[in-house]
Amino acid sequence: MKAPQDIILKPVITEQSTDQLSQGKYTFKVAKDANKLEIADAVEKLFNVEVTKVNTVNVRGRAKRVGRYLGRTASWKKAVVTVNPEPAPDASGKKRSGTIEFFDGMF
Repeated sequence: MKAPQDIILKPVITEQSTDQLSQGKYTFKVAKDANKLEIADAVEKLFNVEVTKVNTVNVRGRAKRVGRYLGRTASWKKAVVTVNPEPAPDASGKKRSGTIEFFDGMF
């Protein structure tokens, strides 16, 4: 099984993703071979939150041109994770957070 750091690669910070923060939706770039269950488990372990829903999108690479040469950027996978704002305590009785602290100062 992969480590959570190998599944969640980096946050995606765009205008649309920052608008969704108020709804409890957080956007991440994830490993291409990760499924929704692995993504939800990785986010719960890394950020100590309760995940309610995961939506994934395979993003195609864009065509780029350098001089007369045509190429493509790498394709990647994006995950939009919805977090429960009033989470229940986890199995060990520890209190979970309702937001991800990294994104708190962005909206």
